[in-house]
Amino acid sequence: VQLQASGGGLVQAGGSLRLSCAASGSIFRFDAMAWYRQAPGKQRELVAVIGSGSSTNYADSVKGRFTISRDNANNTVYLQMNSLKAEDTAVYYCNAQLFRSWGQRDDYWGQGTLVTVSS
Repeated sequence: VQLQASGGGLVQAGGSLRLSCAASGSIFRFDAMAWYRQAPGKQRELVAVIGSGSSTNYADSVKGRFTISRDNANNTVYLQMNSLKAEDTAVYYCNAQLFRSWGQRDDYWGQGTLVTVSS
């Protein structure tokens, strides 16, 4: 599967952006879809994850501000980002996770989309 992330850009602090991740195939087969981010000089970190049953989990730093959702019919995952802060500036990556019966997790990555929040 190929994942195509879009929607990044430059926004002022307090503003909003919506990221989209379009998959070339069905996302229904994946156990989870997620967004990660990597800020300059920092390690990549999990931002939000949504399971196949639409359960969600968020990093503490974005709880209450970001919302992850999935549209299985259109093979797309979204990340709605509100009340953006300068510290949200990062390259955001779309991720698909497939758990194997023997415990291995296969990860698929899209290219990043840059989000820059000006203070």
